[in-house]
Amino acid sequence: MKRIALIATLTLLLASPAFAHAGHGISSGFLHPFLGWDHLLAMLAVGAWGATLGARAIWAVPLVFVSAMIVGGVAGMSGIEIPIVETMILASVVVLVGFVIVRVKMSVSSAMTIVGLFALAHGFAHGAEMPALANMCVYGTGFVAATSLIHVLGAIAALTVMKAKAARA
Repeated sequence: MKRIALIATLTLLLASPAFAHAGHGISSGFLHPFLGWDHLLAMLAVGAWGATLGARAIWAVPLVFVSAMIVGGVAGMSGIEIPIVETMILASVVVLVGFVIVRVKMSVSSAMTIVGLFALAHGFAHGAEMPALANMCVYGTGFVAATSLIHVLGAIAALTVMKAKAARA
């Protein structure tokens, strides 16, 4: 628990949301999820939770996140406004990190539904805030690649912790 608190504190101190919205190429799209604490924590949690749920959830939960995030991104670029997006993003961090910490178990389809709803909000916010000069496909490709990588890192971290706990038992 102390390690989780330390990692969360370091992430909050090192991540800078102001830098998360600069640039408009593939590298900017790729860097964006790493530079905002909300994106980073939620995406690590998605990968970790999928891993703790086991079986097909390890790939299905992150895949739904990425897919729903793309749909939300396209909706965000459309110019419509949804007032609760930032609240949903904050809720995603709290809920998903909480699910990982207490190892909440549920069906894969229920987990996919929850993650999908949160991903729509994340995608919408990023679509609405995408730099004006950005090519949506180029920037989006970087963003999706980084999101997928962060999911993998979260899954690896969770599997490593679970293996270490099993070895101690």
